[in-house]
Amino acid sequence: MRFVIMSLGSIGQRHLRNLRATFPDAEIAVWRREGSAGDSIPAGTDWLCLSMDEVLAFSPEAAIIASPASVHLEAAMALAGAGVHLLVEKPLSVSTSGVDELIRHCHEHHAVLMVGYNLRFMPSLIRMRELVRAGAIGEVLSARAEVGQYLPDWRPGSDFRNGVSARAALGGGVLLELSHDIDYMLWILGLPARVTAVGGKFSDLEWDVEDLAELLLEYERPRRLVSVHLDMLQRSPTRTCRVVGTEGVLAWDCIADRLEQFHVQDRQWHQVDVPRLTDKNVMYIDQLTTFVDCIETGKRPQCGGLEGRQVLQVVDAARVSMQSGRGIDIDWEGGP
Repeated sequence: MRFVIMSLGSIGQRHLRNLRATFPDAEIAVWRREGSAGDSIPAGTDWLCLSMDEVLAFSPEAAIIASPASVHLEAAMALAGAGVHLLVEKPLSVSTSGVDELIRHCHEHHAVLMVGYNLRFMPSLIRMRELVRAGAIGEVLSARAEVGQYLPDWRPGSDFRNGVSARAALGGGVLLELSHDIDYMLWILGLPARVTAVGGKFSDLEWDVEDLAELLLEYERPRRLVSVHLDMLQRSPTRTCRVVGTEGVLAWDCIADRLEQFHVQDRQWHQVDVPRLTDKNVMYIDQLTTFVDCIETGKRPQCGGLEGRQVLQVVDAARVSMQSGRGIDIDWEGGP
């Protein structure tokens, strides 16, 4: 196959390594803005493209869009129009604006559209979803997701102020950068009827994005409350989720890769037996091979354009709620 990677930031480099290791015979091109990082062919690639015309002349079968979220749609539309299959890094875009057009465009040109929410490939989270959906803790009443880490510690050796996460113009801020946790909540529990959010810039660090947000997702059928905490301020990294049901509780710790279940019968916590990931990169490889399988078989991705759009509908609603100070109802056929 012929692949093109749009941008070689940290996630683009990961995809390049995984492509080369998993599909050693593939031809791989990389797109970079002219003059952005030199005009020599990057190690591990076969071609360097400095414009979209050069990308299309390369005739890729598939593209991995790893550029800032603010330019995802522009590249995705051009590539889909040529029938190129797309794996778009999360989030799909910076808002829902233009996303429906991209989804239609991909459908019309028979192009796979997959969104890179890699936590969907983590065995412990998959098992948590299976247990919730099987009724292992009864009817879900509430859930709480929390993710936080001090942004300057994310990528040691680089200036956080120049990164995507810290720049609103590139799609930074916790609502988009940490939207994994919104995605998996929707994946496990379905779509809420209403979103209420508070947040903004609470630190004195040099960025122009929201660095702390609390989202409350209200469900109607069945009635339940779900909260999602997002921050890039915590000095001790955390990513956890706790789901409370009528017949027990599930507690997931992403960093420790541990899933526990509270049984009402003996009123004790029990560790759920799930294969642990000794290398978190396995999630990205599984995501990549699933993408290629969808191309080859015509299967629909488990996280496609619709799911990417749904995350952005929650993000859009959270922004409106933060600005207005009120809860926002979501029309899943339209928007907030």
